[in-house]
Amino acid sequence: MLSERQLRILEAIIVDFIDTAQPVGSRTISKKYPLGISSATIRNEMADLEELGYLEQPHTSAGRVPSELGYRLYVDSLTNLHTIGTEQKELIQSLLLKRIIEANDIADQSAKILADFTGLVAVVTIPQFNKCRLANFKMVKVTDTKVLLILVTDNGIVKNVQLGISNTDQYILDKISDTMLSFLMGETIKNIDVRLISKLKEKLSSFGDIVDYLIPILKDAFKNLDDNEIHVAGEQNILSILEFSESERAKQIFNFLKSSENLKALAQTMDTSKLSIKIGTEIGIKELEDCSVISSMYKVDGKNEGKILVIGPKRIDYGSVISIVNYISNTLSDLFSGIYL
Repeated sequence: MLSERQLRILEAIIVDFIDTAQPVGSRTISKKYPLGISSATIRNEMADLEELGYLEQPHTSAGRVPSELGYRLYVDSLTNLHTIGTEQKELIQSLLLKRIIEANDIADQSAKILADFTGLVAVVTIPQFNKCRLANFKMVKVTDTKVLLILVTDNGIVKNVQLGISNTDQYILDKISDTMLSFLMGETIKNIDVRLISKLKEKLSSFGDIVDYLIPILKDAFKNLDDNEIHVAGEQNILSILEFSESERAKQIFNFLKSSENLKALAQTMDTSKLSIKIGTEIGIKELEDCSVISSMYKVDGKNEGKILVIGPKRIDYGSVISIVNYISNTLSDLFSGIYL
């Protein structure tokens, strides 16, 4: 266990390093932080913290920088979470709520907000649509050759699927839609399988060729309404991060972020608790050994369904980023539970 004095010195070093990206010396700490102890005492404590593995010294004559162990202790027991101001809350809500159209829109906008507010890389996974219950089903004639299928879930998620149906009057589409809705309402998308859809042919037998053409399309449409879509924003922020200024390091992270499979795997490694923070080698992915990942779950229908992640260097303002991640996570949970609908 570290002493209270060692904890205060470690916190001061980490706060200063996060702010300046420069190794921190004892004189800097004694001048900038009112710890009430001499520079010599700070220097001795820093040497002890280095020996214990909480600090590292990049060069013999340089100051110290936090190690992974130091960051972990800081995150677990020292970080004072920032409080998001009213203006920030209103801005986040307005940016999200103005685009309540589809789950993809919400996820895309959330990733952009996270990236803009943190200056880091943001990843958002959308809820598993096929676990939601069908609340509305509508086919709308767009042109003589195109029909838009609109699926709405019980928590307000909307999915649009374009169908190639020609020369069909809207009133016929309405009759088909109404019949299918009455038959399928309340079913989970996952349960609307081949067997269930086939039974609809008996209910809609009077529509003949249209139904024969529509059923296979609907089977494919339902099958393709899959889960775990990934939305990424802020990849370009890597270029402005000092730790990633080396082209090879930035290229390594860029290549990792380009793969949706990599990002899905990363999301799955994060804990299913409300908040998860992994630093460096804790992530378990070679390409991200110089990074930290902060993630949180958000809920759909009372269950943990989606994840948001922020990826950056180890040297980030953890308190600020965590508070933003938490607020957006809570806002998404409210949004998908229908509070803002």
